[in-house]
Amino acid sequence: MLRALNQTEMPLRAFSPAKISAVTDKMSRLDVVIFGATGFTGKRTVIHMVNFAKKYQIGSWGIAGRSENKLNDVIKEASQKTAADLSAVKIITADVGDEKSLKDMCVQAKVLVNCCGPYRMYGEPVVKAAIDSKTHYVDVSGEPQFMELMQLRYDEAAREAGVFVISACGWDSIPNDMGVVFLQQNFAGTLNSVRSYLRTYVPPEVMAKAEGRGLVNYGTWESLVYSVHHSNELRPLRKQLYPEALPHFKPKLTRALVHKKDGEDYYLPFLGADESVIYRSQRYMYQWEQKRPVQFKAYFNSGNFFQTGLAIIAAMVFFVMAKITFTKNLLLKYPKFFSMGYVTKDGPTDIVMENSFFSFDLIGEGWDVGTEAEGKPNKKVVAKVRGTNPGYGATCVALLSAAVTLLTEREKMPLPGGILTTAAAFKNTDIIKKLNENDLTYKITETTKI
Repeated sequence: MLRALNQTEMPLRAFSPAKISAVTDKMSRLDVVIFGATGFTGKRTVIHMVNFAKKYQIGSWGIAGRSENKLNDVIKEASQKTAADLSAVKIITADVGDEKSLKDMCVQAKVLVNCCGPYRMYGEPVVKAAIDSKTHYVDVSGEPQFMELMQLRYDEAAREAGVFVISACGWDSIPNDMGVVFLQQNFAGTLNSVRSYLRTYVPPEVMAKAEGRGLVNYGTWESLVYSVHHSNELRPLRKQLYPEALPHFKPKLTRALVHKKDGEDYYLPFLGADESVIYRSQRYMYQWEQKRPVQFKAYFNSGNFFQTGLAIIAAMVFFVMAKITFTKNLLLKYPKFFSMGYVTKDGPTDIVMENSFFSFDLIGEGWDVGTEAEGKPNKKVVAKVRGTNPGYGATCVALLSAAVTLLTEREKMPLPGGILTTAAAFKNTDIIKKLNENDLTYKITETTKI
C-alpha cells in the first residue's frame, strides 16, 4: 500500500526541469497543422478543417507550406467559402527541401496532416521530421512502395518516439480498410474473405461541365504514374518487411479478371493501394493479436462489354507507357491528352466534385457463430460505404477524421505507436462514427446464410 502511494507521488518529484519543459512544450503545441495547404487537396482539407474544428472542438490549428503569400490566400479563400473568422489560424512556412524548416513546423504540432505529394518524392523528409519531433503524422498516400518503405525504415523509431505515422488516410484506403473492420465488427462469427466492388457516378449534365477541367487532379495522376513505374520495387521490399509468409487459409479467395456481380455490368480488378494496405492491416492483426487474417480483393465497375474492353486496352497501354522512362515522361507532360480529358493540371471544378458520387459494396463471407471455420462458408454479410467527391471531399473527411481520432482517442489505439495502417491504428476507436457524421457512411445492408 505504501509502495503504491509512493509510486503515485513519484512523478511529482521525478520530473527534471528538462522533462517538465518537454511536457509543457507538448501541451502548448497546435492540435493540427496541415502541411501542403496550398495544393489542390490541401486547400480543400483546410476548408473541411473549419467545420471539423467547430464540430470536434479542436482548440488550435495551423497551415504550412513554402509560400507565406499563398498560405494567406488559402486562409482568405477558406474564410470566404465558410464565412468563418480564421484570423487565429497560424501560418507556418516550411519546405520539404529544408530539414530545419520541417522540424520547426513539426515541433509546433500534435498531429501533422501531410498533403504534399507525390509521397515517394516528398514524403520521407516529412515523416522523419515528425518522428524526430515526436509529432503524430497522417497523410493520403496511395503509394504502396512509399508506405512499406517508411514502415521498413522508421517503424522502430516511431515506436521509440511513441508516435503514430499513418498513411492512406484518404479515399485510398479508409473506405475499404475500415470497411473490412466494420464487417468484422458486425459479422458475429469468423470472417474469411471480403470482395469490394466500387461504383462511381457523375450525372451526364455534370460530365458535360467536366470537359474543360476533367475529373481528376494532376497530383493523383502523377502519383499513379510513379507507382506503376516503380512497381518492381514492391516485391523485394515486401520480402524485407515480411521475411516469413502468412500461413495459407482456406478456402482461398481467388481473383477473377473480368466478371459480373449479380447480373450487373462488368467489373475489373481495382489496382489501387487498397489490397496492399489491407494485407498489412490483416498481417498486423494476425501477428500481434493472433486473429485470423481476412482475404481481400478489390474490383471496380467497368461498364458494359464494350466499355470493359476499352478499359482493359487503356490499362495495358498505360501500364506499358508508365514502365518506360521516355513514355512515362510523356504521361506526366500531357496528362489531359493521355487520360482522354479526365486529368488536368487545374483539377476539376467545385460543381463537378460536389456532384461526383461513389459506393463500395463489401461482400464478406465466412462462418456463423458456433460453426467450425473450415470447409465452405455458410454466412454472408454485405456492407455499403457511400460518399461524395471521392478524391477531394471524402478524402478530406477521412483524413481529418483520422487526425481528430488521434487527438481524442489515443488511449484506444495500440501502444506504443509506430507506422501502421488505418485499420491497425483505429479499429478500436469511434472513427467510423465520425465518418458517418460527415457523410462518408457505413451501413450493413444484408446478412444471409449461404
